Amino acid sequence: MNTGKYSSESPLAQRLARIRRRIGEALHAAGRQDDVTLVAVGKTWPAGALLEAWRLGIRHFGENYLQEALAKQQALGHCDITWHFIGPIQSNKTRAIATHFHWVHTVDRLKIARRLSQQRPEWLAPLNVCIQVNVSGEASKAGVAPEAAAELAAAIRELPNLRLRGLMTIPAPAADFDAQRRPFRQLRQLRDALGLEDLSMGMSADLEAAVQEGATLVRIGSALFGPRQPRRG
Repeated sequence: MNTGKYSSESPLAQRLARIRRRIGEALHAAGRQDDVTLVAVGKTWPAGALLEAWRLGIRHFGENYLQEALAKQQALGHCDITWHFIGPIQSNKTRAIATHFHWVHTVDRLKIARRLSQQRPEWLAPLNVCIQVNVSGEASKAGVAPEAAAELAAAIRELPNLRLRGLMTIPAPAADFDAQRRPFRQLRQLRDALGLEDLSMGMSADLEAAVQEGATLVRIGSALFGPRQPRRG
């Protein structure tokens, strides 16, 4: 692939190499033979930064803010990108999310799931969704309680235009590696009990713990693009 001006020596290329090395070492430590999908979190970063990442081989991008994401999708329409919505979902945003994304990681209410299914255009494949689970029980965090996940999963499985892929979480920060692993282990055990496939867990600071506990998708922003940029508007 022609990478244009984005050589393997660019700062972003160097950060990407470090992330891939971290993932590979965590997979090795866990004795895993499978792979992990790197979802590059581009919130607050311009389309040009995502284009550079795409030219370096990244194909999955996660966005938190709908209007920002839609503008980037238009600018990058010539790129083969799988778009993941990873932010809070408001009812008035479901139609655009259902139309313009391939994955949604943050479903935690049946009302939202129903709207996404109803509003998914018929010419598109079913929307891949993950249930967000609040494993740490933090009042400030979104997500369904672990004990309520099975009921929500059963209901989502009945919706015709959604494909329930797995579970997602954003646990409370923990400095100790074993403490980082505990909530991820809890999510993995819940995923296994529900017979699901994917685990969306792990970010820049805790991806090793997540990968060692079975993450299939990691959402990486600052370790890839650098410190978050101030949001405009």
